[in-house]
Amino acid sequence: MASAVLSASRVSRPLGRALPGLRRPMSSGAHGEEGSARMWKALTYFVALPGVGVSMLNVFLKSRHEEHERPPFVAYPHLRIRTKPFPWGDGNHTLFHNPHVNPLPTGYEDE
Repeated sequence: MASAVLSASRVSRPLGRALPGLRRPMSSGAHGEEGSARMWKALTYFVALPGVGVSMLNVFLKSRHEEHERPPFVAYPHLRIRTKPFPWGDGNHTLFHNPHVNPLPTGYEDE
């Protein structure tokens, strides 16, 4: 058993010296790292920051539109099931309840 391991190491040593680039092809040292920081800096300035700017512009332009009409309330039996009250307030409102958007089990509050 030991002789097989010894002979395998004797064969692999010259191959490792002859082809140093093929020794660890998946390691980070196999790639040229001299341009890596420059590439990520360029991607940040030319892709990420314009993407954030376009997203901010989209949010700004969408917020300037008028409010939409809310959909009519339909009391589906599988929605808004309250098996026990919430531990805050009157127990019927969710934690971040918005009376214009979120209906109660009986319908919108202001109707």
